[in-house]
Amino acid sequence: FIPEIYSKKVQIALRKAAVAEAICNTDYMGEISSFGDTVNIIKEPQIAVADYTRGLAVTSTALTDQELVLTVDQAKSFSFKIDDLEKRFSHINFQAIAADNAAYALRDAMDSNILAAINAGATVTTGMGTTSTPIDIGFASGEVDPLNQMALAAKELDEANAPEDGRWFVAAPEWYNQLSNSASKLLSVDFNAGQGSIRNGLVASGLLRGFQMYKSNNLPTNDLSGATPAGSATAPVALFGHMSSTAAASSMNKVETVRDTGTFSDIVRGLMVWGRKVLRPEVAGKIIYTID
Repeated sequence: FIPEIYSKKVQIALRKAAVAEAICNTDYMGEISSFGDTVNIIKEPQIAVADYTRGLAVTSTALTDQELVLTVDQAKSFSFKIDDLEKRFSHINFQAIAADNAAYALRDAMDSNILAAINAGATVTTGMGTTSTPIDIGFASGEVDPLNQMALAAKELDEANAPEDGRWFVAAPEWYNQLSNSASKLLSVDFNAGQGSIRNGLVASGLLRGFQMYKSNNLPTNDLSGATPAGSATAPVALFGHMSSTAAASSMNKVETVRDTGTFSDIVRGLMVWGRKVLRPEVAGKIIYTID
């Protein structure tokens, strides 16, 4: 007789970090409730300053109510069945485990979607590589030290008058591997130092070139121009900017349990909606690069 033991511990799938909520402006999170909602955001008026001469009329600036519109136009759902037998006789809580996985899947989908939107809307690209000529990151002859590229990104934000507080930098693990390379100016710095967080992708508790650094496997890639067929060659991208550059708002509209009419089981399903918009593209940038 060989006994079988059923563990109450479930092997949880490995999960990617989600960084979008850490780098976006979420001030409008509580103002949406359903798919199709819009949030009208008034832009600050720009007042002109002119020389004043005693006795002459002063020209006034007409105030305008220019708006930016954040539309909740993204939606994802999940649905799974839990059989009555599983609920009654299973040695684990299948419904709780499945619901937790569904919540992660929704968060991961939203994270990828927001990072793709930032990549599409970013306008700070001078000196940051192109789809025809990506920046070659490394330390060999003709390659660019990633730390130098981060310094250039910080300079671009300085010139755009972006506040120093709230700057972020998101890159793939390979970027930070180059930063910790023995040939790097940072030499043997341990970015994580036991202070990072796998959950939100935080690389280090401190700043580097003024950026709070995040690590993500959800970053989009850019098709290289001239690739045949199109999309057969891609280059990774690192994103940077200020928290005010992008607004994101999400809402879990509905989670419900309904009885399945065809089987002895319950259907658990949920719907999540969100919106995202690059409000200040002048303080959002991307670096298109390659690593040999």
